[in-house]
Amino acid sequence: MFSRIALGGVAVVAGAVMMFPAPAGAQTAKPAPATVAKKLFNAWLKNDKVAAAKVATPGAVNSIFAYVFKAPDKFAGCKGNYCRFVHTSVNVPGDLNGLGMVVTGSKVTRVYRSRFASPGTVTKHFHKSFVLGDRRRALEVATQAAVDTRFKVKYDPNGVTHFYQGCSKEPKGYACAYSYEGGAVVMHVRGSKARGYEVASVSFIAD
Repeated sequence: MFSRIALGGVAVVAGAVMMFPAPAGAQTAKPAPATVAKKLFNAWLKNDKVAAAKVATPGAVNSIFAYVFKAPDKFAGCKGNYCRFVHTSVNVPGDLNGLGMVVTGSKVTRVYRSRFASPGTVTKHFHKSFVLGDRRRALEVATQAAVDTRFKVKYDPNGVTHFYQGCSKEPKGYACAYSYEGGAVVMHVRGSKARGYEVASVSFIAD
């Protein structure tokens, strides 16, 4: 008859060692996206790049530390692995309205941020976001309405070439355009030198 002796959770039966799986609670659980995002946000508030590097990629760290506005004052929650921190007391350009973080596993791998820029720079950033098919990036410098209008059509890398035509004054701001064979897309930019600028709306011109 075999004897059974328990040694530290390992059962020894007739000289043979039988391993039992560890309890589920003993395994390390993947942190929730909100937990990771808040750790990076708090490290940024403390200006602690060492702590930030523990929970974010170098690109994400560089992006959040380049944020030029005051810190957002509200955590707006997460949708899947995308978490946002938004402003409720200041008005910044773009409907991102603060910081957006993409969390992959235990690290923030991408930080989107509201941007302070000139009309021309805003327009180029918006167009590049369209080319990349990245709505979140576009919202860094544009309203939701402008993004929805521009992204109704998917960019075709094999289609017509877009040529930047610069910006000109219009009654409430600037009209900044990209032309292409058959027409042009006009970004109507609003804002000020003090606040920064955003693409408020988009229109199209056909030849």
